[in-house]
Amino acid sequence: MYFSILTAFTLLSTTYAASIVSRSQSYPLTFRSLRPTTNLTISNKVITPDGFTRSTTLAGGTFPGPLIQANKGDHFAINVVNKLDDSSMYKSTSVHWHGLFQNGTNHADGVSFVTQCPIAQNGSFLHSFDVPNQAGTYWYHSHYSTQQCDGLRGPLVIYDPHDPLSYLYDVDDETTVITIADWYHIMAPVLRHMIGVNANSTLINGLGRYTGGPRSKLAVVNVEYGKRYRLRLIGMSCNPSFNFAIDGHNLTVIEADGLLTEPLLVDSLQIFAGQRYSVVLTANKPVNNYWLRALPSTVNSTFTGGLNSAILRYKGAPAADPTTNHMNSTMPMLETNLHPLINPGAPGIPEYGRADINLKLVANNTGGVFSINGVVYKPPTVPVLLQILSGARNAMDLMPSGGVIVLEANKVVELTMLTNGFGAPHPIHLHGHAFDVVQSGGSSVFNYLNPVRRDVVSSGGQGQQMVIRWVTDNSGPWFLHCHIDWHLDAGFAIVMAESPSETRKHLKGLPTSWLNLCPIYNSLTPSQLGAVDSYEQAANITALLLPN
Repeated sequence: MYFSILTAFTLLSTTYAASIVSRSQSYPLTFRSLRPTTNLTISNKVITPDGFTRSTTLAGGTFPGPLIQANKGDHFAINVVNKLDDSSMYKSTSVHWHGLFQNGTNHADGVSFVTQCPIAQNGSFLHSFDVPNQAGTYWYHSHYSTQQCDGLRGPLVIYDPHDPLSYLYDVDDETTVITIADWYHIMAPVLRHMIGVNANSTLINGLGRYTGGPRSKLAVVNVEYGKRYRLRLIGMSCNPSFNFAIDGHNLTVIEADGLLTEPLLVDSLQIFAGQRYSVVLTANKPVNNYWLRALPSTVNSTFTGGLNSAILRYKGAPAADPTTNHMNSTMPMLETNLHPLINPGAPGIPEYGRADINLKLVANNTGGVFSINGVVYKPPTVPVLLQILSGARNAMDLMPSGGVIVLEANKVVELTMLTNGFGAPHPIHLHGHAFDVVQSGGSSVFNYLNPVRRDVVSSGGQGQQMVIRWVTDNSGPWFLHCHIDWHLDAGFAIVMAESPSETRKHLKGLPTSWLNLCPIYNSLTPSQLGAVDSYEQAANITALLLPN
């Protein structure tokens, strides 16, 4: 973190904190839940999640947004309604359903300038899609510039009535969903121009505290002695990873990114931006309050005064902050120890470089601007999907130039990513697929027999590589990007265009409302887009700015 930005954040935070009444009370949070057929209204609202009050961009008027609950096989029809009106932030939007494959409904993936144009103020778009073969823990968030960092993030869970691991837990409902997010006191359109941005606080289920701030409310996860709970952890971060642990309790990992794993006993786990885990907690300790901890990877992070924490409260314990002590982890989760419960094994010949398509991507950073194989991703003015439907088929015909890789249908792809420059490790997310992690970042071991299968993976540290495999069985353009929003916005992305010649026939209908999004968005004036003077505001805070 650069000192000029840190100083500015500290001054803003402490000045405001003086006017806020200290509140030490903590309270349980139960998510407001929606069914998979619903309106999801995006609007601005002033909230105080960590003791600091600011305007935000929210789904359903809450942070995090309402829990969308479905059962395996349900049809989704989510009408995203844009009621944004705060000119200090973006007034257009898009919503991505993270981890859902959108097979045959690429146009509903919700990625601005890849699969659609953004939804303009006072507009709406119905995301209609099926999820026939997926169940697990997912989430939704804005995919329009850095808008999710202003609050547009929420959980999405698809329950499986025939979950083969259900014998391991007794409770799995809206009370066991745990969202972990970073939070910023300065608005994202301003922060996106700065180099080296760090969050002010960590919010667990929408509540937290910040350094120098009041003893604001903390979230509570309620348990009853003797019961077993499936905790669904969702990493909703814009930047840091979090080390998650609960004082005095072990956890059994049973899911990674919507895919069941062989049960693995741990006492802590690292969760990167975009990742999800289900862990089983057995409430077998003395009735008491226990700290639930999520330490961000930000330098100098601590738990002092309840920072980066929530409360695990046994039934019968007093309503008070815990006094339990943090112990060093002796059984941390290692990604290489995670194995799929169902159909393990990476596709293709089990040797490095022997896939049908072998890609090598080198990520780099120069002056805060990221590139892949020397190309800085800049969103095209015409969404890639619309380009394909208009007749473009080859990488050289698709924009952005150098930002699209065309892949043949039904091929095994092996992608190696080597990370150079600062900012690593990067959480790498591929839309439209889960992939097998045959080499985890930072590991020298290749595993084609039973590697973890997921949709977000750490790239490893500087100078390290990770290797993933998947099959191109889902025609359409799919985004591959760093899930640190500031890095994505600064160019860390590329589009995988799968079998473009088959995309039109692969799509299960294309609504007129989707075609209308671009003409409406392209007609907007700068004031209708919002955040007009964000660069000037950033320049007033620090000189460490990205190119405008």
